[in-house]
Amino acid sequence: MSHKARGGHLAAFLMSWQRRSGRHDLPWQHTREPYRVWLSEVMLQQTQAARVLHYWPRFLARFPTLASLAAASLEDVLALWSGLGYYRRAALVHRCAQCVATQHGGEFPRSAKALQALPGIGRSTAAAIAAFCWNERAPILDGNVRRILARVFALDAPSERQLWQLAESLLPQSAADMPTYTQALMDLGALLCTPRQPQCSACPLAGCCAAAASGAPEGWPVRTSRPARRSLTLWLLHASTADGTRIWLTQRPTRGIWGGLYCLPAFPSRARLLAALPEGVRTAAREQPPITHLLTHRSLQLCCISAPFAAGATPPAPGAWHSTVALGALGLPAPIRRFLQAMHKKQE
Repeated sequence: MSHKARGGHLAAFLMSWQRRSGRHDLPWQHTREPYRVWLSEVMLQQTQAARVLHYWPRFLARFPTLASLAAASLEDVLALWSGLGYYRRAALVHRCAQCVATQHGGEFPRSAKALQALPGIGRSTAAAIAAFCWNERAPILDGNVRRILARVFALDAPSERQLWQLAESLLPQSAADMPTYTQALMDLGALLCTPRQPQCSACPLAGCCAAAASGAPEGWPVRTSRPARRSLTLWLLHASTADGTRIWLTQRPTRGIWGGLYCLPAFPSRARLLAALPEGVRTAAREQPPITHLLTHRSLQLCCISAPFAAGATPPAPGAWHSTVALGALGLPAPIRRFLQAMHKKQE
């Protein structure tokens, strides 16, 4: 069966399955408002829906309109994003909102091509927004769709161009079907055609899937060797007032790990951190158990040294004192927030 012929059946099978067995309870599925759809699509990049369910409503409660998000400070946006990961997305969300507010009169452009010109919106995200909001016949090609196409058509090493062309050739003819079809692809990849242990027996495409017919569907897409996570050790100064009510925090550079977030000051080594402390503080300093935190391409070893400072003293690092009761309003990396919460409980 040719790709074109198989594609006609594929779209019909997918949409029938989605109406019957797909996801229908995700809150962003019940809106065609571009602002809300855009926010959900950006949050869903490399993040599971279950996690986004905790953040999307909180964001909308704090920033109910694009204008309110555009007018907010980046610090406020980062604070709400804290724990969702991939923090560069938060900065791009803020920039995008400001761009739409100032350059497009507060209204998102109504085509996938125009959406791609906005900060943080790639081709696949733009297509998803345009399909859900305006029924545009534009293909998505996220990780789920790449996996589905590789398996259905037994593609060993397709080029980007081949994948996009194939995804476009499979679109349903009726624009009215685009929201259902696009959601079906997302649901199939999330629920059945998963990276490991795909549920081929329940898949609507099993009858036309080359990978399922082979009996070894996990063989597609062909896995390339992933580079090993690079290990990075950060020596962090946990400087607090003697009564534990204030913490010294610095703001990370906008580029790099935890860009723009507040964090404990980092030093290149234990020796450099201890050498920077005044002698009296150094004597009272205590090294905490190390924390391992995994990022996509990094394995972080966080080594914290707690040191009490007298009222009015300034720790040896750029930053400012922050009240421990106000930390919830700051954008903090998830492992740092957990560490500070644990230390606060110890002092209670």
